[in-house]
Amino acid sequence: VIDNGSADDSVERIKGFLNSPPNKLRAAVYDLQFNLGFAGGNNFGIKYALESGADYVLLLNNDTTVAPDFLTKLIEVGESGKEIGVLGPVIYFFDEPRRIWFGGSRINRLRNKATHLHYGETRNLGTKFFETDYITGCALLIKKEVIDKIGPMTEDYFLYYEDADWNLRARKAGYKIVLAPAAKIWHKISASTKEFSPNYIYYHVRNGLILSRRHGTVLTKSIVHLLIAWTLAKQIVKLLIPSKRSWAKATINGISDFYRGRTGPITLNS
Repeated sequence: VIDNGSADDSVERIKGFLNSPPNKLRAAVYDLQFNLGFAGGNNFGIKYALESGADYVLLLNNDTTVAPDFLTKLIEVGESGKEIGVLGPVIYFFDEPRRIWFGGSRINRLRNKATHLHYGETRNLGTKFFETDYITGCALLIKKEVIDKIGPMTEDYFLYYEDADWNLRARKAGYKIVLAPAAKIWHKISASTKEFSPNYIYYHVRNGLILSRRHGTVLTKSIVHLLIAWTLAKQIVKLLIPSKRSWAKATINGISDFYRGRTGPITLNS
């Protein structure tokens, strides 16, 4: 268990649970003291898992509930082909158990946007696995051999898009990225509210552009600069609208820091 800089009593509570009879679970608990970001925190655990002899590494958000056989289903798919390197389950909303939160993905290199497919739908995706652009870090299973070949997640994104980057690196190394609909989990995120904070906007804008720079073609990179100019013009207008101002400033800051080469965590001024 990796505690990524929690400010509450999480570590003490976890240790208390593990040390309380009749609990028979055994786990190593590490307190990182500081928030190293999504990739930094996970990379610490990934290193521990590989040093302990793991053949697969599972990333799983702590606000999820899983079907009892979800990991078995994923490993069955992983073992069905050596070329399969990264796998994930279908993820449903916890408060609406039949409504899909993640059913595959698409990365739009021009808009610098990673999109969840089938978001909000209640359709059955069947049981046959299929290729997709990336697997969300909310629930991602990756083979040891893939990590040995491409390395851990890139930590300079700090928040958002590091999972997409990792998937794209795996694909470039020759591995398939697949979704296994027979594996199911539920994410405790609201299906009805979708409020975006300035921090959310900033990291998505900046890191989407970083992803495009690192993985885009010469053509898409050229077009992106034109789209950025159009985006900036719109955001400057939005600065005049009080209800849009904080989002506009976050977008402009994200674009500015992209061109300045700034990565890692930031603190936005209001």
